Amino acid sequence: MEIKEHSTAISEASPEFHQRDMLLNVGPAHPAMHGIIRIIAKTSGEMVVDSEVEIGYLHRAFEKSCEDTTWNQALVYTDRLNYVSACINNVGYCMAVEKLLEVTLPPRGQYIRTLLCEISRISDHLTCVGASAMELGAFTVFLYMIKGREFLWELIEEYCGARVTTMATRVGGMPHDLPEGWLDKLTWTISEIRTILSECHTLLTKNRIFVERMEDIGVVSKENAVAWGFTGPCGRASGIEYDVRKDFPYLVYHEFDWTVPVGKRGDNMDRYLVRMEEMEQSLRILEQCRDKIPAGRVSVDDKRITLPDKQDTYGNIEGLINHFKLIMYGHGVRVPQGEVYFPVEGANGELGFYIVSHPDAHSTDGCNGMPWRVRCRPPCYNMVAGLRPMINNYMIADIVPTFGSVNMIGGELDR
Repeated sequence: MEIKEHSTAISEASPEFHQRDMLLNVGPAHPAMHGIIRIIAKTSGEMVVDSEVEIGYLHRAFEKSCEDTTWNQALVYTDRLNYVSACINNVGYCMAVEKLLEVTLPPRGQYIRTLLCEISRISDHLTCVGASAMELGAFTVFLYMIKGREFLWELIEEYCGARVTTMATRVGGMPHDLPEGWLDKLTWTISEIRTILSECHTLLTKNRIFVERMEDIGVVSKENAVAWGFTGPCGRASGIEYDVRKDFPYLVYHEFDWTVPVGKRGDNMDRYLVRMEEMEQSLRILEQCRDKIPAGRVSVDDKRITLPDKQDTYGNIEGLINHFKLIMYGHGVRVPQGEVYFPVEGANGELGFYIVSHPDAHSTDGCNGMPWRVRCRPPCYNMVAGLRPMINNYMIADIVPTFGSVNMIGGELDR
């Protein structure tokens, strides 16, 4: 009785409770915002009632930098768009230039490009899922997936000497053929990645805590996904059956048997499941590439476009001059006048390059060794632009898994 009377006294003495909205800065210092994104969230208690998303502070003038280089020199800037899957950026840019040049790589060169693209796609998805899981407390999954990414990056490093900023292709072809024993290492790596994916499915896919944090959170309907221009895993998770590799085939994707996973609900869980299944499909593509890769040249047989072998560059004057003319500022590959747009399927969606070549005022061949205009259609930009309705009317704690499911890559937000 004494306790009851005491409780009543406290209740009567307590002031009336008032709840007010509060503005909360999430990022850019918050670790889940990856150092550049800032979200201003208007919260009512634990709910986000409105928000404003800034696209970040990583502005490096990618497009203008490309317009002040030769066609091949611009490749170093493409590496720094999606730096988790740089090989896809390299291939997309080179194929846009090659479309203007009206040249096509020999079959072996196309197969090598396909191999590098799918290895990069898997490494990108491993990074996304692993980091998202870690931000929800599943640190073991992050360690497993980063271990798998190491295996993939070792293959890329053995081919081109770099792991992140790869510059793995050239306009008109590849820098060289596959190293001896590379395909055998690929076979071993595929087996290891499958084991890792199986382990992570066990840890996450039916994990009650993970599922409750992901299901019915950050929902984007198919109509809204189309309106925002979502492509890639985010678009497909909302039911958009669009993949550049299927709808506008390039390289040798049309020669292989593989499927495009599509979700239904468009929530965080669907985006996770789509990425997990896309990695399985990429492994299928890699296996078919390995089994069907033909012999032959890896680059176009045209000295006006293709860089000479290193032994020719360092071994004879003709090779040295050829290399000098294709590389040095003011020379470069001579690209005829015109404009093209060429899309590829990046790890996060449609990655397109719109390039324009104007004739050099001093040229006699109507060509130019430098781009007049380079414009990139980065897939991440659309997803970050559409992030606001994905976090509004959900809890503050839901911001982190939703943002992680988008897989924002800061280098692509360079506007």
